[in-house]
Order: sequence, then structure tokens, then C-alpha cells
Amino acid sequence: MTTDRTADTSAEPDATCWLPAGWTHPAHVPVGAGHHLRPLRAGDVDLDLVAVLGSRERLWSVYGPAWGWPPAGLTREQDLDQLVRHEAETREHESFNYGLFDRDETRLLGCLYVDPPEKVGADAEISWWVVDELVGSPLEAELDALVPAWIAADWPLTRPRYVGRDLSWDDWLDLPDAVPGGAPG
Repeated sequence: MTTDRTADTSAEPDATCWLPAGWTHPAHVPVGAGHHLRPLRAGDVDLDLVAVLGSRERLWSVYGPAWGWPPAGLTREQDLDQLVRHEAETREHESFNYGLFDRDETRLLGCLYVDPPEKVGADAEISWWVVDELVGSPLEAELDALVPAWIAADWPLTRPRYVGRDLSWDDWLDLPDAVPGGAPG
């Protein structure tokens, strides 16, 4: 797997971080021909808002029970606040929110989340989505195939959990919570 780690120089995480000190997260990940993943930034708010609102009902059916997201009536200001938080979390290696973009970054086509475990049994919890119009598309299939291979090749994880893929969200919600500040899963 070839990913670019040079374009995004983040602050080194501290010793309490869930990832090794000195590890650098991938900054650009090719997805098929003409698409890529990269960490979302606050400046992506207008693209993000269109993608989220255009797929809100389906996204709520997936993420609503677990995360309460995306809320009905999501405003640009609320979305911007979330993207500012996600950008800071990525910089600090607390969690990661990648956007799926077209080549010229004129559209956000989905998102990928790599988070520390909230539930026992894993060292990361990973999920992703594409906009409604891409559900069942070749691009979604490429992303579905890429994510586990990319995580295995480029991330320092040994027990990633693909929530909504290898475990349903309902089953995930039923798992015991991980101990805050303790060893993952």
C-alpha cells in the first residue's frame, strides 16, 4: 500500500496516546482511479455539509443510535465546529476522520473514522460511509476492499474492529465499555 505521510506533519502524541509516539498518520491514500482519502479539515465544511445532509437519513440509521449523528437540522456552524474538533483530534492523534474526495477535491463522497476503542476487544474502531448515490457502486466496493488492507499495512494496530462490517452497530452497542485511560480492548 502506498500512502503519503509527508504532507501532514502533526504534533507528536504524548505517552498516554493510543498509538505509538513518533508514528505519523497517512496524509493521502489513493482509492481507485481518481479518488483519495485525506484527513478532513475545517476548510472542508461546505463539501462535508452537502455530503452529510444529502445522506442524512441513511447516516442517522447507521450512526444515530451510537453517536447521535448527524442531528436533524445540522447547520453549517455545527458542522464547522465538528470539523474543527476532528482536525484537532487528528493533529493530536486522538482519533482520525478522513474524507473520500474526487481528484480535484470538488466533492466529498464519504468519510472514514479511525477511533480509539470505546468497547472492549479491539485496539481501534473503524467505520466508513459513502454518499447515498454511491451505495452499491464500484467506488464503494473499492473503498470496502481498501480500508482493511490499508489499516493492516499502514497503521500500528493488531486488533482493529470494523464496526458495521465485521460487527453490527447493535452488537457493538451491547459490548462492555473499554476502561477509560486503560489499555485498549
